[in-house]
Amino acid sequence: MSTLILKFGGTSVADADAIKRVADIVRTQRAAGHRVVAVVSAMSGVTDALTRGVRAAVSGDQSVCRDVAHEILLRTAEACSQLVPSHKEREALLAGARKIMAGYESVCQSVLVLAEVTPRVLDRATACGEPLVASLLAAHLRTLGIESRAIQAEDVVVTDDTYQNAAPLLDETRSRCAHQLAPLIAQGMIPVIGGFIGATLSGVPTTLGRGGSDFSAAILGNALAADEVWIWTDVDGVMSADPRLVPGAKVIPVLSYAEVGELAYFGAAVLHPRTIRPLMDEHIPLWIKNTFHPDVEGTRIESDSSPIRGTLKAVTDVRGLSLITVEGRGMLGVPGIAARTFEAVARCQANVLMISQASSEQSICFVIPSRDVACVQASLEQAFALEIARREIDRVGTLDCVGIVTALGAGMRLGVAGVTSRLFTALDAQDVNIIAIAQGSSECSVSIVVQEQDVERAVLAIHEEVIKQ
Repeated sequence: MSTLILKFGGTSVADADAIKRVADIVRTQRAAGHRVVAVVSAMSGVTDALTRGVRAAVSGDQSVCRDVAHEILLRTAEACSQLVPSHKEREALLAGARKIMAGYESVCQSVLVLAEVTPRVLDRATACGEPLVASLLAAHLRTLGIESRAIQAEDVVVTDDTYQNAAPLLDETRSRCAHQLAPLIAQGMIPVIGGFIGATLSGVPTTLGRGGSDFSAAILGNALAADEVWIWTDVDGVMSADPRLVPGAKVIPVLSYAEVGELAYFGAAVLHPRTIRPLMDEHIPLWIKNTFHPDVEGTRIESDSSPIRGTLKAVTDVRGLSLITVEGRGMLGVPGIAARTFEAVARCQANVLMISQASSEQSICFVIPSRDVACVQASLEQAFALEIARREIDRVGTLDCVGIVTALGAGMRLGVAGVTSRLFTALDAQDVNIIAIAQGSSECSVSIVVQEQDVERAVLAIHEEVIKQ
């Protein structure tokens, strides 16, 4: 008998009908002989609404918070009326929901008085949506004759105190799961746990970052030594490209951990970027499946996807970026230039998506989100003020409105000549100008910087000429 962690995203639990579909999936897997743990997101839009209410309270407006709480309670009550026939159980569920939302309004009131919100407070406020769904699903499963219990995520997922982006403490989480979840699973009960949420060792609520419900499922998969983790969403699997850009995009049947890690990093809205790490450690396969098309097989992600020599599997794009260049003849052979460059970038807490350096060592360029350009440029000019004054560094230049197009596939690392030449030939045929190039250290991706206006043509060209072959 295998243990499955089934995680359901916001669109999969958006209303009563969606939650009924989720319950059918859970029931089907249980009937197939699997032990099941369900992990749920908040209803679609709820976390954004909770955040909006808190942000409004900072500026002195508590009406948004009240409206948000009222709307969430209405959605919860409407779903509850369709999912739970027992009047007594409905009243108990709604009393619990009102208590959660009253706590949310209290947080907003505190923010209003102080006129500021800390990451710790924001974690407490935004961790309200998932428990509501967990209680609804567990109650509905019980109406179907399936023993189920909603479990507080704070009781089993232990994290550090990096609020808004907490990291799991896996040893502590394993211990909690062994004492609190494993006995329930052994009895045939289905625990339902809100994703996205954890708590510090002292019990202070934390969140794992946006999209963190996927990460929660992976953490629980690791902690419970699950056989597989299934992420249920609203797409049929991982696609070879964004289907909004590429009508011919197809589901990729199998990917390796390394490949999906590159996909997540370079913009594919597939997984929380940290999801695969707890699974890699224990070699636990991960599936991406569609709640609305449960019979579609989906995409399997595993340690080794047996790559085919010379093949690419997917192409992704990231936009809203800028290219920063530090260049000068005085950089040649001078140690520490790169270190000082990225120390200056780190002071702005900017995310560097790609780096490329000329072999002559006379320039180094990197790509960051455009919102960070002003801070990073000023930080670099300050760091290299002396070198700029001496003309050892000629300039710190910026090029806005660029995007990164990344082609990936583990088949690239098998020493097959011609893959990149086919890629560049495809781009040349569409008159796409390449600004910078970098190959990932995993050797399963090539990233190309192009003008943002050329991104769509580049994606289409690579997908048509390389991936479809």
